[in-house]
Amino acid sequence: MLKLMRSALAGAAMTCAFVSGAGAQEPLRAEVMHWWTSGGEAAAVKVFADAYTKAGGTWVDSAVAGGQNLRAAAINRIVGGNPPTSSQFNTGRQFDDLVGQGLLIDLDAVASENKWSDAIPGPIVEAASRDGKFYAVPVNIHGQNWMFFNAEAFKNAGIAEAPKTFDEFFAAMDKLKAAGLTPIAWGGQPWQEALVFDAVLLGQGGKELFFKVYRDKDAEAIQSDDFKRVAETFHRMRDYVDAGAPGRNWNDATAMVITGKAGVQIMGDWAKGDFIAAGMTPGEQAGCALVPGNNGYVMGGDVFVFPKLGDAPTQGQALLAKTMLDPEVQIAFNKVKGSIPVRTDVDTSSMDACAQEGAALVKDEANQVPSVNFLVSADTVGALQDTITSYFNDASATPEDFAANFADVMSAAD
Repeated sequence: MLKLMRSALAGAAMTCAFVSGAGAQEPLRAEVMHWWTSGGEAAAVKVFADAYTKAGGTWVDSAVAGGQNLRAAAINRIVGGNPPTSSQFNTGRQFDDLVGQGLLIDLDAVASENKWSDAIPGPIVEAASRDGKFYAVPVNIHGQNWMFFNAEAFKNAGIAEAPKTFDEFFAAMDKLKAAGLTPIAWGGQPWQEALVFDAVLLGQGGKELFFKVYRDKDAEAIQSDDFKRVAETFHRMRDYVDAGAPGRNWNDATAMVITGKAGVQIMGDWAKGDFIAAGMTPGEQAGCALVPGNNGYVMGGDVFVFPKLGDAPTQGQALLAKTMLDPEVQIAFNKVKGSIPVRTDVDTSSMDACAQEGAALVKDEANQVPSVNFLVSADTVGALQDTITSYFNDASATPEDFAANFADVMSAAD
């Protein structure tokens, strides 16, 4: 994706061509590009749309299925002179080149007025800022190391509670297999497999190893026995997925748990949105627990960037940014989306049990673990995903080979 961005940027000599057209837009008209197209996601984005309309704006919905597809489309429009009012990215470094080329407006005036830095966890503030200025509006915190399960399926298979260790986890998977279910609803796409690997890395390896690998790029840590044990645990999950896993979308894997065809899905908490849309209450019919180990909360999420339409945010951009971080809107949006509010100063007592657990964890800085997207470039993330998915899908691959390949990627990381 980043290579596509750089190619587009290189060919866009007229990067300011769109500024002259900004005045033709209605002041409070906001075309918003996003990839939220599943049932739960569509319901969530409607919360933003309704709130913006209530605030006096006109929301123009521009959805493109798939994060990579959406980002490519948004980048092409931004550099091609036809930018939207705002576009979704993941929290992290995906929009670095757009900032570096001066194509995004900084939102510091709006952020200062509304005291964003006082209400948002430090790692999220840092991920949404460049050179001390906000260039994106973070709208949620997605916990990426959740394990969701069908409570009835667990009960029928004789599993009394969510496993707290990996020994308990694999014992539970054996029980689900014996009951005739697919134990793990697996989305066989590189980004999903990398997400599961990171959850295992934190759960089994702990925060120290997680940070040594991704933040410090410590080659010795990557070649350590602890890292290889994590790799072995991750690879063992192959024994509990079905033949239809390759290429499966995350929401299709979620549907397997919803319908009782599978027992467990390791996924970010956006999956809760689909459980909610299916009438399953998170923490009840849809059980939830962090991946065994409980060594912290891997924080991902979504942000919205605002292409430069002038020297300062337009009225519509400023209103949209303010609306997205309004405390009441934050609660309403994240209730449906499955995530937790990016603001830690809001009352989450009306949210589901899983969200309340996540919000409580994030309030403690010791539990705040930034996702890999915060720590390395989008190019490196892509290379890591390729390495992880190649390892998982090769039955004969060894932890030693995987560690060597992983270390090669991290040695070139920026």
